[in-house]
Amino acid sequence: MSDAVSAPGRLDGRRYDVIIVGAGLSGSLIAKRLGAQGWRVLVLEGGNGGTQTWPGYLDSLDTYHSAAIKVPNSAYRRNAAAPSPDVLDLSPIPGGDGYRANGYFLQKGKLPYGTDYLRVLGGSAMHWLGAVPRMHPTDFQTDTLYGYGRDWPIDAAEMQRHYARAEHEIGVAGDAAEQREWLRDVSDPGDPSVIADRRYSYPMHKIPPSHIDEVFRGIDDTEISDDVGGQAARLHVTALPQARTSTPNPKYDGGAGYRPTGAVGLPNYGERCVGNASCVPICPVQAKWTPLRLQAQFGDSVTLATRCVVSRVLLGADGRVRGVEYRAYGDPATPVSDVYTAEADVVVLAGHAIENARLMLTSRLAPNSRQLGRNLMDHPTILAWALMPSGNQVGPFRGPGHTSGYESFRFGEARTWRSPFRIEISNWGWGWPMGAPFSNVAAMLRIGGDSAGEVLGPDPVLDKFGPALRNSLGETIGRQISLQISVEQAADPSNTVTIAPRDLDAMGNPRPVITYDLDDHVKKGIYAARLVSKKIFAALRADDHTDYGPAPDGTYPVGHFAFAPDGEFDPLDLGYRGAGHGAGTHIMGTGTGDSVVNSYQRVHEHPNLYAVGCGSMPSMGTSNPSITMAALTLRSAEEIHRHLVGLHRPVNLRSQPGSQPGLEPGTESTGVKA
Repeated sequence: MSDAVSAPGRLDGRRYDVIIVGAGLSGSLIAKRLGAQGWRVLVLEGGNGGTQTWPGYLDSLDTYHSAAIKVPNSAYRRNAAAPSPDVLDLSPIPGGDGYRANGYFLQKGKLPYGTDYLRVLGGSAMHWLGAVPRMHPTDFQTDTLYGYGRDWPIDAAEMQRHYARAEHEIGVAGDAAEQREWLRDVSDPGDPSVIADRRYSYPMHKIPPSHIDEVFRGIDDTEISDDVGGQAARLHVTALPQARTSTPNPKYDGGAGYRPTGAVGLPNYGERCVGNASCVPICPVQAKWTPLRLQAQFGDSVTLATRCVVSRVLLGADGRVRGVEYRAYGDPATPVSDVYTAEADVVVLAGHAIENARLMLTSRLAPNSRQLGRNLMDHPTILAWALMPSGNQVGPFRGPGHTSGYESFRFGEARTWRSPFRIEISNWGWGWPMGAPFSNVAAMLRIGGDSAGEVLGPDPVLDKFGPALRNSLGETIGRQISLQISVEQAADPSNTVTIAPRDLDAMGNPRPVITYDLDDHVKKGIYAARLVSKKIFAALRADDHTDYGPAPDGTYPVGHFAFAPDGEFDPLDLGYRGAGHGAGTHIMGTGTGDSVVNSYQRVHEHPNLYAVGCGSMPSMGTSNPSITMAALTLRSAEEIHRHLVGLHRPVNLRSQPGSQPGLEPGTESTGVKA
């Protein structure tokens, strides 16, 4: 790899075969693929580098350890030149019901968009959990099958090969036989599974189940009814495919096996998952996969430059783009920058769904599309938490965020009436819903004052110190269980990303304006998920502590809404969190009237511009979207290669004597691998 981190000005005015904007999961996959085929690739990353070195990785660990609040972005230093939205940007309105947004986003929606992302080398896959379940075949046809949302222009069968390639590139640990058996509607013998090939196996064996998984397995086969959707399902704890190093599977690839890659910056390091319980935001032993591993494999034809914020895509003739304008800065704290340009035959936008839309809107691209910046999605996630009976220790805060879950409510005709949902069994106690274990320590030490903000005086009954404090914490925290329930949100044109031309960030680029809400189909799904969680806790004989009502001073939590489906249901106080699964904004389809890109993620109105990533997805089902995004990206990489071969092919395509067999006519003369 040619490294231009220290001198981005050397790139000014140069021409490449491909320019890729963003060095996250999608951008790194495409760069690796095209670079291996001999194309000259420039990757421009707006955020900081450093984590690709061993000292830089240790610095991120130190940053995480010193953070007072362990949120997803807490391991990575703030960057004024390339700001990232943070979950801490949202706060409740004191004494009322609503939210305040004080960060990078300008939020104008009825409900808050609670998802964050990360603008650093490696993108949001630096702080992701590493969960990589596939979408179910029915998720690609929700309009046809259930009458809501949008269908994909490609089907699940087309995606199977690309899923398998993505799982190889990342190195997925999972149990394919279990996925085939349980990742389908088991009440319907004809329902397809997420994995069609019965011979397929994952590169590595599944991450071992946690003790909490085994506790929940004790209620397997319990029938739970979904009163909203009119559907009943038998519980079955099912393992989650994960992007973290496990034991290589010797049966993978017909017996060839799989060799995982080592740590970045120290290739002989990098352990199997040892259960540090800090996957979000950073794995201390680098068992969790990140795009830095792809970047370590870049060839000499790939140039990677960090601290280069692309401010505009440059338009040429006939709707084609000719390159990009970018601002290079040296100090993230005081972002003084210089403006440069670079040109290419093909430009690929590989940023977050919101960043891709913002850049396209700023550049005035796709002027005839009625969907650019629309259909913003996430997985609204309702959290439910409970305490197991006294003396029943379950051992939270061991292992990844979750290793198993319940899949049954993802499928079936109930989707016609409410959004489907996927139930994740959390290994981290009340960490997400209540900030445990820190909140438990604060409560037992009576830190924080009374409702008026006054310091609490000593209390010989309530005050706990020393062994009493330790015993009380262990007895309480050790019984904490919680469920993270991801609910599908369909594409809705009224959920939008626009730009504020007069409200600029430190680099002079317009900030994103977010308008967001949940429709009744989604709210019914959240309501149904809450009722199901109550029944699961009852089956476990756990004490349900879930509460989305107001605090004593009348303050409601961020993301609160009161709702009851039509019929004989009582209203409930409900709430949701952002899952970090931003999608939509440059959705794929058949033409400018209904979409922004085609099935290869090529922009309809600009034949040499691609916008790749979750922003292209017409739906997400209930699966974490990263593995589907990776599969789509690899499919697009094939098309971009064909595109470039066509551009560089000689005009006269007559076969010549002695030409290399197996190559397309003219390919051998380009110097590019087919």
